[in-house]
Amino acid sequence: MTCRRLTVAQALITFLSRQYTERDGRRQRLISATWGIFGHGNVAGIGQALLESGTGPYPTAPDSSTEPHPHRAAGETHGAAGETHGHGGGTGGGRPAMPFFQGRNEQAMVHAAVGYARQSRRLSAHAVTTSIGPGATNLVTGAALATINRLPVLLLPGDVFATRPADPVLQQLETPHAGDLSVNDALRPVSRYFDRITRPEALIPAALQAMRTLADPAETGAVTLALPQDVQTEAYDWPEEFFTQRIWRVDRPRPDRDALDEARRLLSAARRPLLVAGGGVHHSEAEAALRAFADATGIPVASTQAGKGSLPYDHPCDIGGIGHTGTAVAAEAARTADVVIGVGTRWSDFTTASSTLFQNPSVRFVNINVTSFDAHKMAGLSLVADAREALTDLTDLTDLAGPAEAAPKRVSPAYEEEYRAGKERWEQRVDLAYRADDPNARPTQTQLLGLLDALVDQDDIVINAAGSLPGDLHKLWRARSADQYHVEYGYSCMGYEIPAAIGVRLAAPGRPVWALVGDGTYLMNPTEIVTAVQENIPIKVVIVQNHGYASIGGLSAAVGAERFATAYRHRGPDGTYSGAPLPVDLAANAASLGLRVIRATTVDELRRALVEARAADVPTGVYVETETADTVSSPPPAQAWWDVPVAEIATRQSAVDAREEYERRTAERRRQL
Repeated sequence: MTCRRLTVAQALITFLSRQYTERDGRRQRLISATWGIFGHGNVAGIGQALLESGTGPYPTAPDSSTEPHPHRAAGETHGAAGETHGHGGGTGGGRPAMPFFQGRNEQAMVHAAVGYARQSRRLSAHAVTTSIGPGATNLVTGAALATINRLPVLLLPGDVFATRPADPVLQQLETPHAGDLSVNDALRPVSRYFDRITRPEALIPAALQAMRTLADPAETGAVTLALPQDVQTEAYDWPEEFFTQRIWRVDRPRPDRDALDEARRLLSAARRPLLVAGGGVHHSEAEAALRAFADATGIPVASTQAGKGSLPYDHPCDIGGIGHTGTAVAAEAARTADVVIGVGTRWSDFTTASSTLFQNPSVRFVNINVTSFDAHKMAGLSLVADAREALTDLTDLTDLAGPAEAAPKRVSPAYEEEYRAGKERWEQRVDLAYRADDPNARPTQTQLLGLLDALVDQDDIVINAAGSLPGDLHKLWRARSADQYHVEYGYSCMGYEIPAAIGVRLAAPGRPVWALVGDGTYLMNPTEIVTAVQENIPIKVVIVQNHGYASIGGLSAAVGAERFATAYRHRGPDGTYSGAPLPVDLAANAASLGLRVIRATTVDELRRALVEARAADVPTGVYVETETADTVSSPPPAQAWWDVPVAEIATRQSAVDAREEYERRTAERRRQL
């Protein structure tokens, strides 16, 4: 057996540079880049290995030796031609073995990696390395976000000494009852796979399991390989086979024949069917199959936050977002539906309106999901399958086992007319919310969305995650392409938008990428602006100043908490936060980090600023202070409920009234059994 002597860190980087995924004949790097912040826990190990690997500029366009693909990630290839088989040095055509990005915040590095993975349809991912201690624990929030959203990211935190030459060492967590714990164990519950590499040879099975998990559409999420700092630097004779090119094929499992026939029978008997498109539609690249199914059956399609854009907004069957942040027409279709097809959705509480939305006593669910755990929710008929394959099989009746009358049929003309009329009424409400009659007035948040809606085309990608914007976007945004709408709502993590925009832009070079950021989320995590400036990644950051937590402020008022501690204001005479707004200049802060910032105070100025930002070839921000009191250009209220418990007893009347409404709503909850 031929062996190669390398350190553990050098071996890992070499191994990662030789891993590929392949689906539908398209091959690409599984780990296409590494993010890192170095400390004593990884600088001499992973840091030194990355230096030797020949890191350099990240490719800004697909390999010139391959044909472009509309959903291709940056640097994707159809093969491994020109790749080096050894450690160190660059690859053919000037591609480095492992491109590297210097991050500023560990959590933000994970967000950037997640944005990249989502835009890459989960077929390509980034790795993130940190030191032991605060660097490692800062990964936990990002890891939770990745795993909840079923998006792959490889975490490589340093760890304490495996050999324990001194005990404790700097940043070691001492646990009196367990000598083998470190702070990295906090990553276990938020990782889909976790291992600590305490011996060099243990890397071989752990690395293979890590790649299997990252490439598995049913199992993917955050994967953690904790690397003790002494083990990272140990040399070992590695079998040459460990470094050969390895292809992880991403299969498209077909649905069980009996389950498929049962689904067809349910649809054949349905009078008011509804399809709910989740993020799995995008991950599977099933948009064309969904369109074909909708065209054939006329079944209306509502979308979750992750599934929005599965059909373009102007498709006749698209009825917009569903659930608490959805449209009125989707809510009505859900309340009366007798068969609901969930495609790639995990049925979150926002989607089901906390189990109050689907009110038809005889409603049945058909769940198409590559993950068995999700496919069995809502007591549904489970089709554990790839979304594209299952939708294609539902549409293609050539292999129908039963009689023709047991096949899905087109919905009645009356039902089509009903939901299309509801959609038209909703579009009129969107137009009203977007309307800005006075060009000299301070814009509202929904007018901002209207101005952006009028500017973008199908190439633009809009990113958001937290605050009041996700609700407004889900109700109002008109998605023009499958990947234009990028709202992270599985974890709804403040601080996601700016780093995610960097990751998305890396996966979609040449496309305008917008990060919509409220003042609350901006203050959480603006640091990766520096990275965008350093790498000249021309993201467009729209900073919305509304002086506080607008979303939670509205929720607080609804549940009787009277907007307590949700405004960014000085204390008033009574000691509450009711004084003047804080004199915080976020535009100046962003400019100090190197962002080119355009200030806008009126509707007309905002319109011009957005046009200028879209055309910019450097990272550019638009700062706008929004108006909140415009009753015309306000978003429509929630069309479905969301369960946030209200105080059962209280002395303040606002909470007493809110409790009465809460008890009325909870009476509508029903479990699907």
